[in-house]
Amino acid sequence: MVDLNGMTTEKNNPNSKGFSSLSVSEAVTLMNAEDMNAVRAVSAAHDQIVKVIEQSKAALMQGGRIIYTGAGTSGRLGVLDAVECPPTFGVDFNTVVGLIAGGENAFVKAKEGAEDSTEQGAADLAAIDLKPVDMVIGIAASGRTPYVLGALKYAMELGCPVGAIVCNTHSPIAALCPDTIELLPGPEVLTGSTRLKSGTATKMVLNMISTISMTGLGKIYGNYMVDVKMTNEKLVSRGIGIVQSLTGADQVQAVAALKASDQEVKTAIVMILTGSDADQARSLLKKAGGHIEEALRLAKQ
Repeated sequence: MVDLNGMTTEKNNPNSKGFSSLSVSEAVTLMNAEDMNAVRAVSAAHDQIVKVIEQSKAALMQGGRIIYTGAGTSGRLGVLDAVECPPTFGVDFNTVVGLIAGGENAFVKAKEGAEDSTEQGAADLAAIDLKPVDMVIGIAASGRTPYVLGALKYAMELGCPVGAIVCNTHSPIAALCPDTIELLPGPEVLTGSTRLKSGTATKMVLNMISTISMTGLGKIYGNYMVDVKMTNEKLVSRGIGIVQSLTGADQVQAVAALKASDQEVKTAIVMILTGSDADQARSLLKKAGGHIEEALRLAKQ
């Protein structure tokens, strides 16, 4: 039997002892106050977060992937962050990958016992042809999930850079993985329910990892996502607005540039700023490794 004693995430929170008797207003106030601890926990782990992001960014720049692996809530958070990357940053679905114990079906329906297999953690990475250039990040609020431990051990044996996100101190995962981000938001409002503060803190860090890492691929210019895919009405409007904001063009010019560039926001921006056609803009971006700043510098030479 797993010994949960000593885990902060399993302790009873004295602030919420009377939770079931609170009014709705009181419960909302309490949960909001407790959630602030998630923000503070992320701030306290700043240096650990930086190390993991630096490795993740380097992996992408070398042609590798970011691979999240986790079980239950932790696994779902990894999958959620991964699947948002293609529409946001214009990368394919193999650039940031989310693995969850029990497979894709476990995202919507928990598969009991799936997290208890170290062998399956390794097997799932082998199934996606893990390479030494890939960055593997284990996610486990408890810091002890066998599925995640198995995945990290396999990745380390292969020579991959690895990191982890946990919500307890002195965990088996931290003992295995030097670059473990320890988020300590404290006991949950509902004892042991790590989908709450622990999940919130974890999601905040995943946001940082994927977003900041994408700067290495030139997916961000200023504070705009310049490789956004214009796949629906909202994103079409967003794409036009991004081109206008970054170039000073009016709507007619922005729409025309996007049409000429086959709806490639980044290409349209370079076209307008350099006075080039779509092929010339793509050529500049290719030479610049996808970075608009460098493409503009090259255009002046």
